[in-house]
Amino acid sequence: MSEDDLLVRPDDVTTPEAKGDLPAGRTLPANIEAEAAFLGAVLIDNRVIEELPTPIRPEHFFEPVHQRVYDRILTLQDRNAVVTPVTLKPYFEADEALKELGGITYLAKLTADGQGLLAPRELAEQIYDLALLRELVTVGRTLVEGALDTSEDVAPMQQIEQAEASLFKVAEGAAGQSEASSFSSASQKALGMIEMAINSGGNISGKTTGLTSINQKIGGLHDSDLIILAGRPGMGKTSLVTNIAFNCADRYLRDQADGIDIEESVGAGVAFFSLEMSADQLATRILSEQAGISSEALRMGKISRDDFQRLSFASQRLAELPLYIDDTPALTIAALRTRARRLKRKHGIGLIVVDYLQLLQGSGRANDNRVNEISEISRGLKTLAKELEVPVIALSQLSRAVEQREDKTPMLSDLRESGSIEQDADMVWFVYREDYYVASKEPKRPMESDDPKTHEAHAAWVAEMESVFGLAELVVAKQRHGSTGKVRMKFEARITKFSDLADDDPRANYDSSID
Repeated sequence: MSEDDLLVRPDDVTTPEAKGDLPAGRTLPANIEAEAAFLGAVLIDNRVIEELPTPIRPEHFFEPVHQRVYDRILTLQDRNAVVTPVTLKPYFEADEALKELGGITYLAKLTADGQGLLAPRELAEQIYDLALLRELVTVGRTLVEGALDTSEDVAPMQQIEQAEASLFKVAEGAAGQSEASSFSSASQKALGMIEMAINSGGNISGKTTGLTSINQKIGGLHDSDLIILAGRPGMGKTSLVTNIAFNCADRYLRDQADGIDIEESVGAGVAFFSLEMSADQLATRILSEQAGISSEALRMGKISRDDFQRLSFASQRLAELPLYIDDTPALTIAALRTRARRLKRKHGIGLIVVDYLQLLQGSGRANDNRVNEISEISRGLKTLAKELEVPVIALSQLSRAVEQREDKTPMLSDLRESGSIEQDADMVWFVYREDYYVASKEPKRPMESDDPKTHEAHAAWVAEMESVFGLAELVVAKQRHGSTGKVRMKFEARITKFSDLADDDPRANYDSSID
């Protein structure tokens, strides 16, 4: 396309910002050709937007016509509509600015050569970077005007603080992208959460975990929250998070079948990023849990005809489950965020699970410092939770310091490699199973010829093992929305299933608070 066709008129400044007090012969930084080429790429292949590492919004475009076109593209994509020059036509037939460029034919010209498909990411990055530069010009102009204006107050330190804050926003890419919410809108959202909790019976104001005891303690999984679930190997971290993911997805499926509105459902579609286990291994765990058959027996094929029939029924029931497993190894935090955004757009997921945090990779800018890299990853997960407005559960390892203590119950200081995990998290959970440690301390099994002390020692161990067998604790060590404490659950190791303790189980009655 020619420059005339693509609005490349450097001497013709059309935006309000560009008409400001800029030096003669200077215009705001922009690349109209890049904007047009990027729009052409999107109109040819709508999936381009899903592949972007950084979300592009209409306000990032310099040309107002391009802003309106891109805004309409996003609106139609949200409706799962295919966006082409033809489907855009009805929305721009009366657009006066577009008429000056040739009218609807301009939309067709955008897709004429398809050069934007060669490098859509690079075009998007340039559009974004130039938008930040224009924002930087605005900050500088405001700073100069404020420094020159002494009519009301002379407060240089205050202006320096404001300039620092503005520059920080530009550095974070947040300037001009989100406005402060009024208290009215924030309170309406809070009331909506309270109403959901009331309608659910007084336990859940977010997404359900499927475990009543946990829901009662935390009120469900709240949007924009980062939840860290940690524990030593063998405690059942993956088992618990798999149970929660299944329960949430299954509740969403049941609510749909019951005709409950999606907005009112406490279930959700789930994206499960498994960096440790393969998708088929996770599926085997879920099938084992639902069919009540040992996962070991499933892997080895040691099942009866009745077992196989139960397995078949469970498989049919799970066929429509909105649980999406991504088992790509060695994902970077940037790649994970890109994939999560795509799943959000395509399937409307409402919960993200990452197993586990230490297997993610940073951007490589942490100078090979593992602590800095883990800090970058935890901040990235929290940012993802806020950006997509969904809860994110990330599994984490614990340091070996737990094994050196007499009391094996984990503490916040046991989180491995970075204190920023604790700082970024809205909730920190620890899984603890005392029977795991008691089983490892079994004394010598007595023979008839052994002395009474050997018999007594083993009998005492058996009594202790019976009191804790199948018992698991979820330690809520940090919670921004409520109190900390402990929740006791039943754990069936054979099928890796966590469930609520029975009401008449005496082990369920204990003080759940943490001092």
